[in-house]
Amino acid sequence: MAYKEKEIEKLYYSIGEVAEMFNVAPSLIRFWESEFELIQPKKNRKGNRQFTKEDIVNVRTIYHLVKEKGFTLQGAKDMLKNDTQAVKSKIELLDSLSRVRQFLVEVRDKLQ
Repeated sequence: MAYKEKEIEKLYYSIGEVAEMFNVAPSLIRFWESEFELIQPKKNRKGNRQFTKEDIVNVRTIYHLVKEKGFTLQGAKDMLKNDTQAVKSKIELLDSLSRVRQFLVEVRDKLQ
C-alpha cells in the first residue's frame, strides 16, 4: 500500500522519556517539580509520574530559563510569576524560528 502511516501520539510520557527529551537526569525533573508549581504531572496508582504535552511545555519553559538563559532558580521563579505566558510565547517563537532556519538550511543544501 502506498499510504503513509500516521504516527500515534502518546497522551502521557514517563519521567524518563521527559528527561531524555531535554538530555537531563530524571532527578532534575523531580527537583524542578518540587521547586516550580508550574510542573504538576499526574501520578498513576503506582505513583509513577505521567507527563502530558502541557507538562512538557512547562518543563521546556523552565529548561529554557535555567539551562539556556542561565537564570537562577529564584530568577526563573520570579520571571514566571511576573508573566508565564510571555515566557512561553517567546519560547514558541524561538522554536518556530529555529524550525524555519532548519528548513531554509535544508533547501540551501539541496540547491547546491
